[in-house]
Amino acid sequence: MKRIISTTKAPLAIGPYSQAVEKNNILFISGQIPVNPENGQIESTSIKSQTVQVLKNIEAILESAGYALQDIVKTTCYITDIGNFIEMNEAYEEFFGTNPPARATVEVSRLPKDVLIEIDGIAIK
Repeated sequence: MKRIISTTKAPLAIGPYSQAVEKNNILFISGQIPVNPENGQIESTSIKSQTVQVLKNIEAILESAGYALQDIVKTTCYITDIGNFIEMNEAYEEFFGTNPPARATVEVSRLPKDVLIEIDGIAIK
C-alpha cells in the first residue's frame, strides 16, 4: 500500500500530484521549486539561493515522512541555464557533503513560475 506524504512545511502541490509518495520504504519526492512555504513566494533570483530553498523544501518533506537527507539515493536537477551549474553545485554540496546521492542535471527551457531550478528525488530507508 502506498502512503501519500503532505506537509505544510513545504510548498503545497500546484497541480494534481503529491509532494511525495512512499511504497515499500522507498520515498519518491515530486519536483520541488524554490517557493517559500510560509508565504508562497519565490524570494530570490539567484540560482544559489533558489537551490537552497528547494533543498530545504525537500528536507521538510523527508522529515515529514520520517526520512533524512542521508536517505536520498538519487536526484534529478532541472536548471534553466547550464551556466548556473557551478553555483548550483556549491549550494547542493552544502546539503549533501562528501557522500552525495547519484544525480542527473538537465538544462530545460522553462520551469513552473519561471524559477531557475527544480529538483526531485528518491530516498530509501
